[in-house]
Amino acid sequence: MAAKNASAQGFSKEEKENMAVWLVGPKTLQIQPYNLPSLGPEDARIRIKAVGICGTDVHFFKELKIGDYIVKKPIVPCHECAGIVEEVGAGVKHLSPGDRVAIEPSIGCWQCHSCRQGRYNICPELKFFSIPPVNGVLANRIVHPAKNCFKLPDTLTLEEGALCEPLSCAIHACRRANIGVETNVLIVGAGPIGLLTMLAARAFGSPRIVVLDIEDSHLEVAKNLGADGVVKVSTNIDDVEKEVEKIKDAMGARIDVSFDCVGLSKTISTSLQATTSGGRVCLVGLGHANMTAPLTGNVAIREVDLVGTFTYTNTWPLAIELIRSGKIDVKALITHRFGFSQKEAQEAFETSAYDGNAIKVMFNL
Repeated sequence: MAAKNASAQGFSKEEKENMAVWLVGPKTLQIQPYNLPSLGPEDARIRIKAVGICGTDVHFFKELKIGDYIVKKPIVPCHECAGIVEEVGAGVKHLSPGDRVAIEPSIGCWQCHSCRQGRYNICPELKFFSIPPVNGVLANRIVHPAKNCFKLPDTLTLEEGALCEPLSCAIHACRRANIGVETNVLIVGAGPIGLLTMLAARAFGSPRIVVLDIEDSHLEVAKNLGADGVVKVSTNIDDVEKEVEKIKDAMGARIDVSFDCVGLSKTISTSLQATTSGGRVCLVGLGHANMTAPLTGNVAIREVDLVGTFTYTNTWPLAIELIRSGKIDVKALITHRFGFSQKEAQEAFETSAYDGNAIKVMFNL
């Protein structure tokens, strides 16, 4: 049964007015009203309580674009979120008002070939929170398909629920790369996605993991989270050959799979050259739309498979279980917390964009 409307539940006029953070220009945010769509029979209205800032959000904040995606008009950012159900449509049976939920932000058309195969992440009509022109979730409330809302166990916090989204990217990458108990893994980039991919690879059984980054502070976090080895690298592509030797020494064994969690010419070159012949390189980060990489000598001659990843499919139940069971501690990645105000929103994005010690920046609404 649908919940009573807001006025019947005693919400004040101020509470009913939905507000959101809007990205209105490069590095410029404003809190303004955000009108929600009507609640459909299969929808849920959710009061947002925890929101994480993703690397994609940072790219849009700084440059209004990432790859082929361009912000052409004001947009509400962010897609990592969790909240509390306020109202559900008449057709929703698995949720009730008061439920705490983690939210999957992608919506496929469910009609195309990809969707029918279960690969809705590559649906040509995919809608995704905060990817232009679709608004994100840095708002008091959102309306979203209820099937994309997953109840959280009482033992999980709403912050952990929000981090199911980046963890889902890591889970999807590990599935695509077929990580198992005999797979030695190289993680290129120790930002949030790199660290979560490291944790997911360990949960999938990887016996040895080495992590690369340009920041000492990020490598220290990787060590504290269980990396078997870390290597500090430069941003200079001319250093790849000598750094690959250091990487192989740190691994002390063949590198079966490399995850490029950055997405630059240097990082893909490093990944390809470090990976053993017949191994696999998995692209996770989306730093640049176009990259130059040594394909002939690696992908062709050494048969190193190059695998793409884009978001995820059917990962939330596993993400929730990995956190609930204690196999993955996502809370350890949260380095900064901010509230929902004009000043704090600006500070949060600037921290995520420019503070080298920041890993995961989280809003508490």
